[in-house]
Amino acid sequence: MQNTSYVTIFFLTAYGTNGNLRYLYFTAALFVFLLILLANIIIITVITRERKLHEPMYIFICNLTLNGVYGSISFYPHCLSNLLSETPSISRAGCLTQVYCLHTYGGFEYTILALMAYDRYVSICHPLMYNSIMTPLRMTKLLVFVYMYPICILLIHLMLTIRLPLCGFIIEKVYCDNWSVVRLSCSDVSVNNIVGLLVTCFLICVPFLVVLYSYVRILAVCLKSSKEARAKALQTCTPHLVSFTNYSIATFFEILQYRFELHNLPHVVRIMMSMDCILLPPLLNPIIYGVKLQEIRKRIIKMFFGKKSTCDSVDASLK
Repeated sequence: MQNTSYVTIFFLTAYGTNGNLRYLYFTAALFVFLLILLANIIIITVITRERKLHEPMYIFICNLTLNGVYGSISFYPHCLSNLLSETPSISRAGCLTQVYCLHTYGGFEYTILALMAYDRYVSICHPLMYNSIMTPLRMTKLLVFVYMYPICILLIHLMLTIRLPLCGFIIEKVYCDNWSVVRLSCSDVSVNNIVGLLVTCFLICVPFLVVLYSYVRILAVCLKSSKEARAKALQTCTPHLVSFTNYSIATFFEILQYRFELHNLPHVVRIMMSMDCILLPPLLNPIIYGVKLQEIRKRIIKMFFGKKSTCDSVDASLK
């Protein structure tokens, strides 16, 4: 059996031999990275600066966009470096760090979306009790739980991966993920597989059930409400539903990649499926919330145009 110290570097073969195209890929990736940073930072800045937006719904949106920045920083800098490298690779320590960062990013995304669904449930189903339920103290406790829940679960998961002796050093992706590293082990990985399934259930199924329960209750209330109340509920819930659906589809593709061999699919398709979770949510979330939610949209326009009158006129033209 090969000693773990022998494997100190992994080669990321999904980059391929780009040749002259590597500069085109680098430019495209850099543009997307800068666009993600700009769009998310605008949302974060608007929400933190405007006291009127210091409400639970907007604070949760701020955390969602902040997580998008965290996930992008965990992926793009090393990706950009490898796009210009003759031999795309990553050190073992760097790989395990990226595994933890990208997996916690995914966990945060799901738990924040679940928290946002609960907030909408309380707001629509118990409007008179909303302020007494979603107090600043309770909101802080919920946010702490949302972050600590994935951190603790995934820390245990990573510890099981670190202890494995590795014999391989080829990862057929553009980034490191836990399953790709586990597959390189020389020893039995049945414990890792079982724990991996449990982690998937805790980080995906539990938040999914929270979202499902919240929207079943919201739907039941909306069916008994007036047309105006239904329209208002739809306006506030649509961005969240779009974000949750987008991320759920991306996660489903990634689980397929983890658990099933998809060799029948073209190599490029498999690479794009594996990158969906990282590329789309941080890019689409600020656009979805910045355009769809009127309060955020108004303040973004005001930040760029300055005058209130201009803001109101531009906002009116968007309706």
